[in-house]
Amino acid sequence: MFKHQTKYFTTPIFYVNDAPHIGHAYTEVAADVLARWHRAAGVDTRFLTGTDEHGQKILRTAEANGASPKEWVDRLVAQEWRPMLENLNIANDDFIRTTDARHEAGVAKFLQRLYDKGYIYEGEFEALYCVGCEEFKPKSEIVQGAAEFTGHKVCAIHSKPLELLQEKNYFFKMSAFQDRLLELYERRPDFIQPAPARNEVIAFVQQDLTDLSISRNTFNWGVPIPWDESHVTYVWFDALLNYITALEYSTSVVGDEPGSVALAKYWPAVHIVGKDILRFHAVIWPAMLMAAELAEPECVFAHGWLLVGGEKMSKSKLTGIAPHEITGTFGVDAVRYYFMRAINFGQDGSFSWEDIAARYQAELANGFGNLVSRVLAMNAKYFDAKQPESGDLTGADKQISELAARVTSLANEHITKYAIHEAIAVVWQLVDALNGYITEQEPWQLAKDEAQRVRLATVLATATEGLRVLAQLLAPVIPEAAAKLWRSLGAVAVLGELSEQNIAAAGQWHKLPAGTPQEALPALFPRVELAAGVKK
Repeated sequence: MFKHQTKYFTTPIFYVNDAPHIGHAYTEVAADVLARWHRAAGVDTRFLTGTDEHGQKILRTAEANGASPKEWVDRLVAQEWRPMLENLNIANDDFIRTTDARHEAGVAKFLQRLYDKGYIYEGEFEALYCVGCEEFKPKSEIVQGAAEFTGHKVCAIHSKPLELLQEKNYFFKMSAFQDRLLELYERRPDFIQPAPARNEVIAFVQQDLTDLSISRNTFNWGVPIPWDESHVTYVWFDALLNYITALEYSTSVVGDEPGSVALAKYWPAVHIVGKDILRFHAVIWPAMLMAAELAEPECVFAHGWLLVGGEKMSKSKLTGIAPHEITGTFGVDAVRYYFMRAINFGQDGSFSWEDIAARYQAELANGFGNLVSRVLAMNAKYFDAKQPESGDLTGADKQISELAARVTSLANEHITKYAIHEAIAVVWQLVDALNGYITEQEPWQLAKDEAQRVRLATVLATATEGLRVLAQLLAPVIPEAAAKLWRSLGAVAVLGELSEQNIAAAGQWHKLPAGTPQEALPALFPRVELAAGVKK
């Protein structure tokens, strides 16, 4: 099922001209869940995230705030971006900044390699540029302005006027890779996911690729071009290289076989990106790698946008919501669960305070949390807070054990296809089944009849074993709650830490020995009161 010996997941490196919003958090949580799940399946997994810190937009933002570009990015990384990862309980293995020496050395090495191979040349350039996107815009993303920008050509994404730039730049011969890219998409249909994203990219490349301007000479905040330091590297060409510079590309051997241990071990990567930056990752990036004679990524998965009021999350449009605003209300686990369950991964999804509040109460507090509380309370009341000893299983008990095995297999299968929402939905079948099982078996009634003592023990042993399965399967999604449940079940003493368990084997039955002492557990998802006005 998990075929690879290693797996390398990345998020985009986020642009640090401002503080993060929950659109950034959504990407981080998705990649984190995938990385945690693969680690728990015994796969040697590496998870990279980081920050993109060069370019004209950051230079202008820093100047507007009375700081140098380096002072500005250092401040934002320390005060906003790293704290976001901690706030969301993101278990990344590495954090790369494009101002890191290892990155800048790798960029210079990569550029020199392409230059030496004849894939970079100097030429004149004139095009409309969006500072917000840090991109020369294709015709499909240039529209006529309205209101205060009437008469201007504006960016279709940022709705702000474009700048006409006339420069003498260095160009990457991207057009030379059009046929090879189309062959890649044909040969590896799962290279770009989901399918609509793949179709979009193929249509774009079929329209004829143009060469890419990869340098700027009107400002100096960037990685210098190694053979001409009057130019700095185009911010996207610089940023995309983070995925290999974080794997010690700067120390690799030039040639077909990389010398870096990390690069040889973990590359190629699975890139989790927003659909608005799909073209950079599915067209420009593989073309760059082809030119350098490096393997293309394993997969580029483009997820949808997180919408607020029908619009893409954006600070500039005042639709940005800081992650701590919702984690402060609902807790980290609930926010992680909501992102991954409420939105089909790969499609757009809408965030609202009403929706997260409703799901918190119905699914986490009443569904899962109440299930945990009821089972542990009955074990404490009827079996001195110990794992009951199961008797022979009846049809109803076997249905639960068989469902646990089936759910485990299906959830793992969905994860290998990056269908996080489907995996969680499958796991929740076990939550719902256990709630129904307890209601039907009525252990509180069985407890009134001493002749039903064995049956009572079997019912509660079955329910408790179900909780053990859920703790393992939900650990990548709600790690804090799962770890608390694992400890409360007494599983640490008899099975080891939750992080040591193989998630692919979670459905194996009768793992908790009878008599295992259990601990009291406060409500995993206590009642939440929304502040006045927050829900809107």
